[in-house]
Amino acid sequence: MSNSLLRIAYFEGLDSAEAERIARKCIWRRVDEHELVVDYDDRSTDVYFIVSGDLRVLIRTPAGKEVILCDLHPGQIFGEMAAIDGAERSANVSALTKSELCIMPSSVFKNVLVSQPAVCEKVLRLLTKRIRDLNARLFERSVLDLRHRLYAELLRLALPRKGHEGQSIISPPPLQHDLAARIGCRREQVNREVQAMIHEGLAEKIRGGLVLLRPATLEQRLTACLEQAG
Repeated sequence: MSNSLLRIAYFEGLDSAEAERIARKCIWRRVDEHELVVDYDDRSTDVYFIVSGDLRVLIRTPAGKEVILCDLHPGQIFGEMAAIDGAERSANVSALTKSELCIMPSSVFKNVLVSQPAVCEKVLRLLTKRIRDLNARLFERSVLDLRHRLYAELLRLALPRKGHEGQSIISPPPLQHDLAARIGCRREQVNREVQAMIHEGLAEKIRGGLVLLRPATLEQRLTACLEQAG
């Protein structure tokens, strides 16, 4: 494991000696698939930088219902809110795959923000984007029906499908209970809506992915629904 901060996008351009000095104050850790990294209400304040692997941020109710907030990938960070305000963790984070993390104490993180304006700006942009994303999701939950919430989530998850102009793909294919946890409904409801999309020629299940055959149509329907809601 190479303990170099310069492998992490937030520290690109940092003086190598300074990066090495900061790295010595961090813990470098590998976690296994499904391993819990941060738990809800935990009092820890470390910040986690993802070097490799994928992790999931979610909230689980006492009754066991899960609300998936987002998935995180290499180059992203989590835990910065507790490092800034010292409050309990607001969600739990688990590894979806084997992952490598750089764990930075809150005191080190805050010193870096003060002493490294370029890093501070990147963190501020991250926080701003997360607020915008949460506002968008809150608006969708308030004004969209289940079908259009699903359209919005699928469009967010999809990437352009190589060799098929005008199509998008979600790969690996999303699990129905994960989609339900993302948009606030039951798995059976997601299954019904996905089957309706397939029947209408809007989606197709293939090995390794869910293809959105006409994502532009989904976007048009979503826009129309939002305009009617306004």
